[in-house]
Amino acid sequence: MNGDRITLTGLRGRGFHGVFPEERREGQEFVVDVEITLDTRPAARSDDVADTVHYGEVAEDVVAVVTGDPVDLVETLAQRIADAVLARPAVEAVRVTVHKPGAPITVPFADVAVTIERARP
Repeated sequence: MNGDRITLTGLRGRGFHGVFPEERREGQEFVVDVEITLDTRPAARSDDVADTVHYGEVAEDVVAVVTGDPVDLVETLAQRIADAVLARPAVEAVRVTVHKPGAPITVPFADVAVTIERARP
């Protein structure tokens, strides 16, 4: 696998994900970090965005998943985001971290996050 990366951090969207009725009703902010593995050499040679991954479009796709159909688990949300990113032809692999800073936890905490890594078969 190539070592080139495009990283987007802190993408934010209001989602209605969770197992509790209040999470589905009220929603909360989710924060997503995405690290894309790809070969950037074609884009470096051509200086053409068509030869790479348009990170602005990826950001929009990620937020669309976050604000889209609700799921119970952050793990499911992370998988849906990974699937959306891997749908782009230039993407070889992706690491997705979904942060749920407003998770319903009864003790003080700073963040809850799930990180997954997926690659093309």
